[in-house]
Amino acid sequence: MKALPLMLLIGSAAAAQPPSPPPSASFTPRDPAERLAAQREAMKALAFMDGAWRGRAETDAMPAGFVHTERVGPLLDGTVKLVEGRAYDEKGATRFNAFAVISYDPARRAYSMRSYALGYAGDFPLTVRPDGYSWTQPAGPGAVIHYSATVNGGEWSEVGERRVDGQPPRKVFEMRVKRVGGTEWPGAGAVGAR
Repeated sequence: MKALPLMLLIGSAAAAQPPSPPPSASFTPRDPAERLAAQREAMKALAFMDGAWRGRAETDAMPAGFVHTERVGPLLDGTVKLVEGRAYDEKGATRFNAFAVISYDPARRAYSMRSYALGYAGDFPLTVRPDGYSWTQPAGPGAVIHYSATVNGGEWSEVGERRVDGQPPRKVFEMRVKRVGGTEWPGAGAVGAR
């Protein structure tokens, strides 16, 4: 998930993210149960991502492509979504691994994604649509990488474009995966009380 999966290409610019906007007075639940309920409800909009996915992806650095997988599932009673992406070489060895936590802040009425890959981490606003999502990350002076994903009928496609001021967008990442099944990840296997 950063040019690889759902959250690829996180560079040093990601560490210099601006602070989150201040909370809005429009919704500031004081009761933890009310806050959790609002988070759970908002995260239902991303249920289409849940499961195990496999297909192909390519980057401008690897135009021949590679096998790519995603596994996505809820945690903390459905208040956050965890996403793990992996890329494999032709021998089946993991060549890339990324991880993200997607959450919803009821006070700001906004989704965000905390992403980890290639030794970097970053926080990014996430725009959720009924059929997918989009997000943008800094990519140097006057440049960003904009990702847009669509999930429809068990197929997930995502394109990343490098956008530089005054230049046409250039595709740097494309992923096409199909849902291959459900997953109990990350909730399964928790350490029990006994």
